[in-house]
Amino acid sequence: PAGALLAPDDLELAHWPPELVPAGGGSPDELTGRTLAGALRAGEPVTDVRLVGPGLTTSLPEGQVAAPVRLADLAVAALVRAGDRVDVLATAPDAVDAHVIVSGALVLAPSAVPAGGSADPAAPAGLLLLAVEADTAARLAAAAASDTLSVTLAPP
Repeated sequence: PAGALLAPDDLELAHWPPELVPAGGGSPDELTGRTLAGALRAGEPVTDVRLVGPGLTTSLPEGQVAAPVRLADLAVAALVRAGDRVDVLATAPDAVDAHVIVSGALVLAPSAVPAGGSADPAAPAGLLLLAVEADTAARLAAAAASDTLSVTLAPP
């Protein structure tokens, strides 16, 4: 699943015809311990764009950054997949209305959501990595310090 750390047992070296080998791959030793940006099926090649890290952000347009957003509701986070577009909503304490901080943000990587949630506040559950403009990332960070954040799924 997205957010999983690759273990040696998850990886197998495959031999492909040279013209079919995707760019950005690595050996099992190089990939062990890396974090998946999105779910991966058995037999799929693992390349840098499938992992959290530099490969994931190299294709961002000029002026965009990868911004982490921790959602309050883990069940909502479980619905989000890499490639989805989301609107991020912030609700201040004691507020009756939420306001939209960003519309149509591209989800680069959702975190894995463990069954039953997680008691560990440092766990990545509920964390999304979004592609946004740098000034929007600053607004997201400020809102995360005081507000409850949620998302709605935007049309593609």
